[in-house]
Amino acid sequence: MRILIVSEGVHELGDDNLDGALVTLSSRLLNENVSFEKEKVSSPRVRQHTQPGKGGRYEKRALGWIRLAEREDYDTIILVIDQDGDEERKQQFDRAQEDRRLSLLPRALGVAIKTFDAWMLADEQALSEVLETHIDPLPNPESEGDPKGKCESLRNEARSQLSPRKMYAAIAERTAMEKLEDRCPRGFVPFAQRVRALAERRQTCSP
Repeated sequence: MRILIVSEGVHELGDDNLDGALVTLSSRLLNENVSFEKEKVSSPRVRQHTQPGKGGRYEKRALGWIRLAEREDYDTIILVIDQDGDEERKQQFDRAQEDRRLSLLPRALGVAIKTFDAWMLADEQALSEVLETHIDPLPNPESEGDPKGKCESLRNEARSQLSPRKMYAAIAERTAMEKLEDRCPRGFVPFAQRVRALAERRQTCSP
């Protein structure tokens, strides 16, 4: 399965040498070996596929990415952005998830509450293993005012030599999915359900 995975930046996507945390989480949810091709959501490549008209900015951007993926013969698209305090983003992505007017391409769209970094705070055991220090259970990650700052603070307190990118990648490998779903129900749960549905659809369609 050839997948286009689109998100905010290097922590989520990684680079040629290291898969980012979102790539790792998506692969675990799919539970199979797949080929991911990565794009930043801000890439200008999507502009020619984004149509004017009704719908919010983020809904139209998501639909643009879906059309790009379909026209470039991807089997599916995974797209995750940060909420960043904008309640409309989740509603707009939910509409794009269900929109089948111009494309039937299978998709899994997600909006992390408040940012993707919050998903890295869900499992204190994974954090403790990666940072090689004891981390107590943290408050609700989706209510954390500055998830990125909290991750950086924990890394600094542990005096970890890991770069933030490597730290996130390692956490994504170790985080218990049930813990992540329990602690990030608004953002991660709907995303996880949509990714798992992609895997179920593929199994159903396989000969």
